[in-house]
Amino acid sequence: MLILIVGCGRVGSAVAKRALDAGHQVSVLDADPLSHERLDRDQTSTWEDAGGRFTVGAALEIDGLMEAGIEQADVFLAATRGDNTNLVIAQIAQRRFHVPRVVVRVADPARAAWYAQQGLHTICPTQIAIDQASAMALNAPEV
Repeated sequence: MLILIVGCGRVGSAVAKRALDAGHQVSVLDADPLSHERLDRDQTSTWEDAGGRFTVGAALEIDGLMEAGIEQADVFLAATRGDNTNLVIAQIAQRRFHVPRVVVRVADPARAAWYAQQGLHTICPTQIAIDQASAMALNAPEV
């Protein structure tokens, strides 16, 4: 299974490492060539020697997505810093390239819910924090 991850920050790089360790083919696309260092950190070999692929390119450019392997991807994860970028490239992966499983990180809870209704698998860190903070604050024992 080929997993294409766009965004090599904390989330993207950690998921990429886990997926490669689990035996999947993994390709990472990021505009910053220095983000590659996250993939090599704490590893016994380089990302490429371990079987990973890294492409420097812009997520919003079709050529970059194609170079990173979107046409062969079974799973696509949009994990850049920007909601707009993530949502646009997730829709491209879903509608133009027909990637079977598209996962997108969206910070805005309302937008995450709407896009989930459109068939994208959304992860909303903000909603997760709201839910956990509410549970901890509202279910706290009285002092």
